[in-house]
Amino acid sequence: MDSKLIMLLILFQLKHFLADFPFQTKSMLKKFDRDYKVWIPALAMHSSVHAAGTFIISAGVGFYSTPTGLILLLSIFDFTVHFIVDRLKASPNIGGRWKIDQPKFWWCLGADQMVHHLTHYVIIYFLIQNI
Repeated sequence: MDSKLIMLLILFQLKHFLADFPFQTKSMLKKFDRDYKVWIPALAMHSSVHAAGTFIISAGVGFYSTPTGLILLLSIFDFTVHFIVDRLKASPNIGGRWKIDQPKFWWCLGADQMVHHLTHYVIIYFLIQNI
């Protein structure tokens, strides 16, 4: 169990890096826009990349006893939390009102990353329960 836990922690860290940086396209960065017709699809696409990563990890790391329904629920959970937290961070009226040279910008970014990692820990908890 310990080796699977470590493997999951590493895989989710890698997933988070890939989804937030190399796999984030220019169109996904429109999640910072003020127009909901622009930011909703952009943020949904970005959150979908995270959910897909969660699905792939959850389905493919040897947890063959993990029910498909649980894998789907965990992926939807990741999508939902990612969507909400990133919008709070990016919204021009909330976290997006601060600029890179202001301490509150970094507080927001740090809180955003912390919630994403805590989300992964919750997902890992449910996966480990099915070993």
